[in-house]
Amino acid sequence: MIKHLTARGLSALALTALPVLAPTPAHGAAPAAPAPALHRRVFPEPPPADVVRAELDRLTVEPPHSMAGYSRAMFPHWARQYGECDTREVVLSRDGHEVTQDSACRAITGTWYSEYDDKTVDSASKIDIDHMVPLANGWRSGADTWDTAKRKRFANDLDNSQLIAVSAASNRSKGDQAPDQWTPPNTFYWCTYSRAWTHIKSLYGLSVTAAERTKLIEMLNTCD
Repeated sequence: MIKHLTARGLSALALTALPVLAPTPAHGAAPAAPAPALHRRVFPEPPPADVVRAELDRLTVEPPHSMAGYSRAMFPHWARQYGECDTREVVLSRDGHEVTQDSACRAITGTWYSEYDDKTVDSASKIDIDHMVPLANGWRSGADTWDTAKRKRFANDLDNSQLIAVSAASNRSKGDQAPDQWTPPNTFYWCTYSRAWTHIKSLYGLSVTAAERTKLIEMLNTCD
């Protein structure tokens, strides 16, 4: 697995134990503060490829469900996590380097490495928080039958490999597409991406299409 740990991963691991120093605020401005140490962690590592291959073998293969009734509002997202911080701000802090936040938990300084397109971004406004398995794809693969509580859990899952900070450009290029329709331009990330995608589908009991499964197998083969 070491050869698949990218520069961002190494940087994040090295920095999690370091303090984050906020710049001196302007007179009268709300002071900036680092994220609480409790929440300073890296993107949750998905299981190894051999475990994920077994998970993929157990997933139901079927055509996509109808999009009838879907809206993003069906998945309450960016839920409050602690203090003034919602899920988006927690992920921005977790995935960034030297991130500082204002009193409302908004990221005001920091840099972010976007795994999808191998780019470093220096403004939170240029970063999106991507759902590894998009909400609409989740709907098409089984979330249409869930209750609101489960959809909220899926949309705000910080414990598993479902949420990641990436460049806005790469996230919007991806949209709600499955791996057979879109893959990260950074092919060095294919191993982690396919492991994360498959693991989330397995955890939540979601299905895959035949084409999606074929592409996931191809991407998992880059882990060898």
